[in-house]
Amino acid sequence: MARPNCREKILDAAVQTLHERGFNGCGVQDITDAAGVPKGSFYNHFESKEVLGAEALDRFWQSSACGFLSILSDESLTPLDRLRRYFESAGSALAGRDYACGCLIGNLSVELSDQSRLVRDRLASVFAGWTRSIEICLRDAQRAGQVRADLDAGMLAGFLLNAWQGAVLRSRVEKDGGAFAAFQDIIFKTITV
Repeated sequence: MARPNCREKILDAAVQTLHERGFNGCGVQDITDAAGVPKGSFYNHFESKEVLGAEALDRFWQSSACGFLSILSDESLTPLDRLRRYFESAGSALAGRDYACGCLIGNLSVELSDQSRLVRDRLASVFAGWTRSIEICLRDAQRAGQVRADLDAGMLAGFLLNAWQGAVLRSRVEKDGGAFAAFQDIIFKTITV
């Protein structure tokens, strides 16, 4: 097995450190310490902490977040079961971390959307792709007669994602799954046929 290079170590450490401590809650030194590399090597691979933050967001989206998205296209399940399982799995992952870190995408949205155009643009792209994945599943569920057809799938997908991010934030404050349970209960009672 090949050993990860310095850049990859820094990027992996950044995903974890930014998720745990936030962008403004850690410095380059914290990230390079977590990566086990000298601080000076950071500047050989990244122009700035902002650029690293944008790349860490991409890494998180492509590895962690997209892993869950595959549930939405799992054709061994009905579309409605895919949607339920997706949100249940995401909620279980957050519960497994004792609701401590929330979602890196949501965290960076709150923290950097007014500070970094680069990160804000990446976040907008992530949210657009995330919404599209949910929308495709919703359209499948509508065609299968499982979700109300009178609701626009695109608007509903955006609403679900917004409500989900709110539930994630609330769970971090309350340190329990009550917000997730309310999300699941209300959403699936409201949108199903």
